[in-house]
Amino acid sequence: MEEYVIGIDLGGTNVRCGLVSSNQVMDIHSKRINNQASVEEVMEDIFSLTSRLINPSVTAIGIGVPSVVDLEQGIVYDVQNIPSWKEVPLKKWMEEKYQLPVVVNNDANCFALGEYYYGKGRGHRSMIGLTIGTGLGAGIIIHNKLYAGANCGAGEFGMVEYLDKCYEFYACGQFFQNVYHTDGEEVFKKAKAGDAEAMRRYGEMGEHLGNAIKTILYTYDMDLIIIGGSVRSAFPFYADNMWERIHTLVYPRSAERLKILLSELENCGILGAAALYYDSIL
Repeated sequence: MEEYVIGIDLGGTNVRCGLVSSNQVMDIHSKRINNQASVEEVMEDIFSLTSRLINPSVTAIGIGVPSVVDLEQGIVYDVQNIPSWKEVPLKKWMEEKYQLPVVVNNDANCFALGEYYYGKGRGHRSMIGLTIGTGLGAGIIIHNKLYAGANCGAGEFGMVEYLDKCYEFYACGQFFQNVYHTDGEEVFKKAKAGDAEAMRRYGEMGEHLGNAIKTILYTYDMDLIIIGGSVRSAFPFYADNMWERIHTLVYPRSAERLKILLSELENCGILGAAALYYDSIL
């Protein structure tokens, strides 16, 4: 009998669960959650979806959350957009209910694992998954293993000080609001229509992103970065400026060998959450 892992992707407004085998995800369920609900009410939403998937072939559960996690204890802290989730022993509660091993980690790390096991990272020993949306986050794979750091804080390149703020202020989808007080969706629409000013602003964001990637390269010297998140859809508008900055790297060979790919993986959050278990038993 084939073994399965349940992957759970907890967001600020939805929770999604799927049954994951070695090469695919199936039987996906999702539910909109009330992000103003109590800890217990949100847990009931998670339980209700998970219980639909539990069967004798399930060997473990992996959960990705938009927050910092105590990796050993599986305690979740300060979940983004769910104010009641300040300190939740998610691993303990899930294991008590289902009597299965449970692994919890943050969503950027799950993205990287999803790409590594199921997406464009397959066949690579090391890579970085870079999520560019309302924030700038990353997951790091080194020698076939997720590196999350001692406090689940590895890969927080967006928090590195840059100019008068940090990289995340300038190198994500909030750049347009932060710098120009303009809605990013409007800038995207205008850029698609060929508006010169909108495209210039994307180019400016691309320069900041290129500088952030230079910091990543100086730190980890990776040859593969996979970009996910909503801002990847605008990649043609900022790619040239991004690469111009990357090619100012002091070590030109590192820039020349670098591949930057765009994620095309469906259900990456669910797949990456399930892959937490595979990573844990390596």
